[in-house]
Amino acid sequence: MSASIASPHFLLRRLHSLFGILPVGAFLAFHLWENSQSRFGAEHFNREVVGALAGLNYLPFIEIGLIALPLLLHALYGLVIIGGGRAEPLRYSYLRNRLYWLQRISGIGLLVFILLHVGMTRMAGLVDPAIHADLFGHMRAALANPWVFGFYLVGLWLAVVHFANGLATAAISWGLTTSAMAQRRFGWLCAAGGLLLGAIGTHGLVGYLTAPVGGGA
Repeated sequence: MSASIASPHFLLRRLHSLFGILPVGAFLAFHLWENSQSRFGAEHFNREVVGALAGLNYLPFIEIGLIALPLLLHALYGLVIIGGGRAEPLRYSYLRNRLYWLQRISGIGLLVFILLHVGMTRMAGLVDPAIHADLFGHMRAALANPWVFGFYLVGLWLAVVHFANGLATAAISWGLTTSAMAQRRFGWLCAAGGLLLGAIGTHGLVGYLTAPVGGGA
């Protein structure tokens, strides 16, 4: 094994990339899908989504060990990468350089969004159990404010862009797309997947405001 491959930086970059896909990226896709069920109304969402998740076995381990810790490690090392970044988006205009900085900027914005989102939902629910009992109503009331809705919409698309672009970059880093043609084709595939995830997530946000409060549609 060469010294470069055995270096801590190399291994940390690979772990950072891996955590961004599994479990963080997978959780993003699942989270957007579960929130899209808001369109079925409050009763369905609170019972079939929130209630079902609350009843999962080993839920604290899943939340902390499989989601929170990998996300924290991914975010912290992402900040390290930003601090040591040498790409210059204004000096070099080629696409990969711009995508590099798009990934860094979206990551910072996404970190702020996640902290506020978790504080408004999971942490707030620990303080006031009534929030978890009617999470649909809590989100409906919050998103009724145009500023909050805009904040969530921007945060959602930052997450999608960060994941889709990160997936394309990971394929290059792991040697899965070695030619320029393969990188372009997989990049477009990731972009299409990102648009689909973004549409699902946006549909979920709108569903909180338009679905019936009392039952399914």
